Amino acid sequence: MVTENPYIKQFPDLMAGKTVLYVHGFASSGQSGTVRRLQEVLPQARVIAPDLPVHPHEAQALLNDVCQREQPDLIIGTSMGGMYTEQLHNYDRICVNAALEIAETMKAHGMTGTQQFQNPRLDGVQEFYVDKALVKEYREVSEQRFQGMTDDDRQRVYGLFGDEDDVVDTYDMFHEHYPQAIHFHGKHRMNDRSFMHSVVPVIRWINDRQEQCERPIIYIGIETMMDDYRKPVSSVQKAVRLLIEHYQVLFVAPAEDTATTESWLTEHIGVPAWQHTIYTYRRNLLYGDYLITAPKQERSEGSLATVLEYGSETFKTWEDIIEYFSRLGGQ
Repeated sequence: MVTENPYIKQFPDLMAGKTVLYVHGFASSGQSGTVRRLQEVLPQARVIAPDLPVHPHEAQALLNDVCQREQPDLIIGTSMGGMYTEQLHNYDRICVNAALEIAETMKAHGMTGTQQFQNPRLDGVQEFYVDKALVKEYREVSEQRFQGMTDDDRQRVYGLFGDEDDVVDTYDMFHEHYPQAIHFHGKHRMNDRSFMHSVVPVIRWINDRQEQCERPIIYIGIETMMDDYRKPVSSVQKAVRLLIEHYQVLFVAPAEDTATTESWLTEHIGVPAWQHTIYTYRRNLLYGDYLITAPKQERSEGSLATVLEYGSETFKTWEDIIEYFSRLGGQ
């Protein structure tokens, strides 16, 4: 499949030969835009996305049956699908904008009465009706959240939450139970940009762990990423997006700048910076393959990594650094 979408990029090696189960949101179907994104981005993966029954207990039964039969390597659920996904224990999972209190969300946003399906369904049904009894069913199912979770689950489940989501806000609830809760730039409905910049990096982390893949390490000094006004320098965001495809990218900042650095990276780099920042004065002690730093950065001399001096004659811009690593081909 060849894509002409400027935001979408294919990764044939990512989840290659594996099964990815997608669990759609309320009033959607297995023919949603997110399914098409997954199929485009992961062309060598087997993406399955069943149409969920309207009644939540039936949806749970269907998903449990699918998991038993297919044994998916990864489950991704959005909104209501994120609620279901959280309850599918013992699988690697990504819950995106999980509607963990779906009954309250339905009442608050007018999701009762006659509803239209937003995407075509295989059974041809185009609308359904939500009454008080159905809302009660959703409440019963949502109240099963976090039941039966194990220590293994806590390490295998990621929660992604859009910082502009005006439909659900369950980050705090999720984070009380799962340490891997991450904010991303985006609304309740993901677009191509938020999907590529936020979901795909997490898929890569999961795939690397499954494959026991250890990528070469690149350390990036925070001072190389911003100008005098603390704005991102030209092409640095592009460079990070490209580098994380082949390398483990870690960001390095002085120990006293913890809060400001974290805020800046969250704003300008997003999900790839989550738990990928090191605070130290002794960059020469960092063990890795490459260190991108400002010229004569204090305590970078004698580094165990290959030092690339950003702003030097060889690496005047981030485009120069991009070209350098493109020639290396991931080495």
